[in-house]
Amino acid sequence: MTRLPRTIRLDASDTVIFDQAAEPGEWAVPGGFSFWDEDPAQMSGKRRQAFRGGFLGLGSFGWATLVEVAEANAAERDAALAALAAHIHLVHGAPDEAAARAAAEEELAFAEQLCDHPPGTVLALTRSIEGGEQRERFRTLHLRAEQHRSFESLPVFASVETHGEDEDEPILRPDLTKIGKRDA
Repeated sequence: MTRLPRTIRLDASDTVIFDQAAEPGEWAVPGGFSFWDEDPAQMSGKRRQAFRGGFLGLGSFGWATLVEVAEANAAERDAALAALAAHIHLVHGAPDEAAARAAAEEELAFAEQLCDHPPGTVLALTRSIEGGEQRERFRTLHLRAEQHRSFESLPVFASVETHGEDEDEPILRPDLTKIGKRDA
């Protein structure tokens, strides 16, 4: 058994903010490689949202805002690896299947490292460009003891404790009134 990120959906927001939302329960990787040939300054709308905070689901190859740490058996890990390798080869132009598999193995191993937490721990990411380099920051979200017993029972807006948050990181305050009215 190993631990991998698995997509979760607490509400319908992923279906609004991403071109394609990952389905709940898909194995996932951070997916930053999906943006290597793009200039984030030129991105807009839903593509920019995926860049800023999306995990790549390995079933639909859609995006998810949140993932949870989950146990994966060897067969599930192998299937996730095969799907990611095929995606890297077909969509991202890996020169051959061996190169695609090596890249997929590296990305999946990184995802496993993120899961050094108890199963059920929720992870979020923020992706940015700093000094010309892509940077990913990861946070863990934990319920406060006096709150609900699971994330699924949380209201849309609730307080959670975060760990790994960079205090110097600017706080993004999207205009929620515009989501769904245009390509936000």
